Amino acid sequence: MITSTRNPKIQRVRLLQARTRQRRQEGAFVIEGVRLGEEALRSGWGAQLVLHTADLDERGQALVAGFAARGVEIELVAGHVMKAASDTQTPQGALIVLNMQPLPLPAAPSLVFIPDGVRDPGNLGGMLRSAAAAGAQVALLPPGTADPYAPKVLRAAMGAHFRLPLQTADWREIRRRLEGWGLQVFLAEAATGLLYTQADLRTPLALIVGGEAAGAGAEALALDPVRLHIPMQGWVESLNAAAAAAVLLFEIDRQRRELAGQAE
Repeated sequence: MITSTRNPKIQRVRLLQARTRQRRQEGAFVIEGVRLGEEALRSGWGAQLVLHTADLDERGQALVAGFAARGVEIELVAGHVMKAASDTQTPQGALIVLNMQPLPLPAAPSLVFIPDGVRDPGNLGGMLRSAAAAGAQVALLPPGTADPYAPKVLRAAMGAHFRLPLQTADWREIRRRLEGWGLQVFLAEAATGLLYTQADLRTPLALIVGGEAAGAGAEALALDPVRLHIPMQGWVESLNAAAAAAVLLFEIDRQRRELAGQAE
């Protein structure tokens, strides 16, 4: 059992939790909890290290055994050591260091999601979760967007990283990819543009949702997107960015399901 917070493995985990640069240099990131661990295990994601406490329940023990069966290094740690390594106030008893292995991009995606300048980790994670649930095939992350492998993003995304291909890219690369895929570009905008339920969202498209503070940037606007808005009642001017993304993404999904139903 590891009982010292100064153990090199624990120090390494703490650095991976805290620093984007460390994650990029090592090509590794950290997830916490049994549920996220199960998602990683089911996806066959490459793992380097599992830390766990002795009080894991049967489900947690099965998770640890699953990684052990794949040859992953397993370390039992004391409770105070897990707390030191964890990014949460109440650690869940299991912490896993995973390889940073982005999923391959599809050749011809029909729904690409672009969170522009979303700096809040919880919002970005929630957006990625909604994008995966609504059937997006790619998420392109422009400069100024939060690190998708930060602990808070990973927790909010709830396993989206294991299903949704993510790629950090500058706007020149984003434009090149969107043109190569032949996608129409739509942009969430407050109070201007088409009412989102009246737009035809069945065509292959990219959806841009800007951060709450400043909205979409000049580079996004330079793509000449079709603007969409969600009507508000009363005094409310706009939605939380993650909520707006969810509304638009599931409207895209609804329209496409309806079209598929008509074709049957």
